[in-house]
Amino acid sequence: MTVKSTYGLVGYPLGHSLSPVIHNTAFDVLGVDAVYELFPMKQEELGAFFKSLKEKDSHVFGVNVTIPHKEHVIPFLDGLDPFAMKVGAVNTVVISPERKLIGHNTDGPGFLAHLKEEGFDPKDKRIAILGAGGASRAIISVFCLLPEKAHVIKIFDVDRDRAKALVQDLSTRMDTGRVEVVGSIDDLNIELADLLVNATPIGMKPTDPCLVNEELLHPNIMVYDLVYNPSQTKLLIMAKARRAKAVNGLKMLFYQGVLAFQHWAEMQLPEKVKERMWAELQKKSSENNKA
Repeated sequence: MTVKSTYGLVGYPLGHSLSPVIHNTAFDVLGVDAVYELFPMKQEELGAFFKSLKEKDSHVFGVNVTIPHKEHVIPFLDGLDPFAMKVGAVNTVVISPERKLIGHNTDGPGFLAHLKEEGFDPKDKRIAILGAGGASRAIISVFCLLPEKAHVIKIFDVDRDRAKALVQDLSTRMDTGRVEVVGSIDDLNIELADLLVNATPIGMKPTDPCLVNEELLHPNIMVYDLVYNPSQTKLLIMAKARRAKAVNGLKMLFYQGVLAFQHWAEMQLPEKVKERMWAELQKKSSENNKA
């Protein structure tokens, strides 16, 4: 029996993920005999897993990485592409024919592609970010590396030292002069911001609190919640009630997934394939939110 070529997602927990829909749809449309699976694992399991990926008889040819492991996996890789090296976080691993593991980051470009689609230009804008994890790293990095600079990028994390360490680390590889770590959500000045990004997993569970005071939201702000399941978090519902533009992370998931697939396949995906991937992703997301 022939074992299918396998790709997958590494993280913990993974019950919420829609990544298999994106990639298995692409395999189906392209007629590729491969499957995308979930690899739920805790941090202490990463070393053995990534070591196994280097074995000649491994049938895994590429993986994505999600929370909380986007930074944890780097020591197990053989190299990073230039953007992933600047970010210090990886969400896509390409496995070469020689079984070398090369880390990429498609979160940043995926986020930026969606912002552009929504008509948001970061130039001279006031940006507020919740969270200092791997996704936040990628988002801050793309803003810092763009030639059109934001006016200010403020970041809050409940662990202020973590946020400070993130910015300090990025500052060794890019200009972070416009990034400020603040001590409280109030200090984000959301009432003056043009963009608020929730880069934390808070909002995935029905019992999760909303981090932001509704009174701070206003019609001139775009609220971007990276959480896509549920599609309408408490934050997004509040934003709509305040007549703010409210966007979830489903399209970012799609864009970063397309870029990841293209890294693995070393080819540009035809538009008809991307259209099917997006249609199936929307369908699955809708089914999940009705359940």
